[in-house]
Amino acid sequence: MIEDRRKICELLVPVLREMDGMRNVTGLDYRPDREIVYVIFATGLQRAVDAGGTGAQMVQNIVQCA
Repeated sequence: MIEDRRKICELLVPVLREMDGMRNVTGLDYRPDREIVYVIFATGLQRAVDAGGTGAQMVQNIVQCA
């Protein structure tokens, strides 16, 4: 089965909002052409995060950007 990283990002946003340091996350924008996820904060700040080789690595990289 192929991982749907866009769906992983959609499902991850509500979880991130429950975590200290990530409560102001408004969205995640996965860019498969660049293998990057943009973490979007309520302040307008966006952080680029490496999507990694697997969905698990992507989630770990996103959580570590806080």
